[in-house]
Amino acid sequence: MAVSSQLRSFDVAVVGAGLTGLAATLGFARAGFNVACIGRPERGGPGRTVALLGRTLDFLESLDVLAAVERQAAPLRVLRIVDDTGSLFAPRPVEFRASEMGRDVFGWNIENAILARLFGETRRLETDVAGFAFAGEAAELTLSDGNSVTAKLVVGADGRGSASRKAAGIDMTERRAGQTALTLSLRHERPHGDASTEFHTREGPFTLVPLPPAPGAPHRSSLVWLMREASAARRLALSDAELASEVRAGAHAMLGDVEIESGRGAFAMTMQRVARLTAPRLALVGDAAHAFPPIGAQGLNLGLRDVAEIVAATVQARAEGADFGGAATLDGYAARRRPDIALRTLGVGAFNASLLASFWPVDALRGLGLAALGAAAPLRRLAMREGLNPFLAR
Repeated sequence: MAVSSQLRSFDVAVVGAGLTGLAATLGFARAGFNVACIGRPERGGPGRTVALLGRTLDFLESLDVLAAVERQAAPLRVLRIVDDTGSLFAPRPVEFRASEMGRDVFGWNIENAILARLFGETRRLETDVAGFAFAGEAAELTLSDGNSVTAKLVVGADGRGSASRKAAGIDMTERRAGQTALTLSLRHERPHGDASTEFHTREGPFTLVPLPPAPGAPHRSSLVWLMREASAARRLALSDAELASEVRAGAHAMLGDVEIESGRGAFAMTMQRVARLTAPRLALVGDAAHAFPPIGAQGLNLGLRDVAEIVAATVQARAEGADFGGAATLDGYAARRRPDIALRTLGVGAFNASLLASFWPVDALRGLGLAALGAAAPLRRLAMREGLNPFLAR
């Protein structure tokens, strides 16, 4: 909606209108803050879905959207890992079952566009931020339509190229992985059994995740297929029938014949690390704070944990009569998020590198780790409970 006055004041301004930004806006609104989301709606690529797992479900319940998610998503009851690298040390497939934890489901897989609609009941200023001033008791944001807003706290949820991060002078390092993620929605012959299956190949993971049925299509899944850039270019040039044949082969015909639904998505893989999560009056969340390949359901879940933490820190500061956008609040947020982000970043980066390396000692270590998870139920339950296994916490 258009800004109706030259200067508007908010408690919190969320910069970025992607899923993380919309969730942050809704979280602050539910907590009673006067909040605005600044940004134009993001257009997600075809076939983009997200598996919502673990603590993310608790956060969604606090936003009063979990029930709506469950009605429009596919349940995830089994998470399966298959080593398809051809390594001599490849272990047997490993399965994690929600029932081992006394749960009905691990989580839910939902299309990004649907989740955006569920998050989207928020005040949004559909414009861009042209200038930032992080100083004093409130930040001031100059908008591209010529108006301005002030806020005691700015939440930078504006993605990998974050303008808010750049304006605050926060350094970021980026490394290209030399891979591209191909995203598709599929119809298939055989039921998926509420199981997500991740095949680990020499070019990266090939991950099938259940989708809910559609008219005329009782069996559907989403696919995130990570591969080298040259392989992605070749496959993007294939016809739907030719690509479906390669998908069937990649899945070892586990789902029978497959048909590609309309549209394909593709995006280059990079890893990004930031020097700091905060600056005066600014907290970074989601891809503005960390980005890595889509291995093991990490990305959005990690961003939503950022959101849950900054909302909680702000609520606590307000209850104590403190400055909820001040240094103490932001320092506490950063201290609580750094270990989780570091663990996930290290785990995903190391695992992706191990798949690409084709080096027998690395293969042996990776195979030994997966074999231990498959053979030792207590270890497997520990991994599921603590989220130490990077395949369980997207």
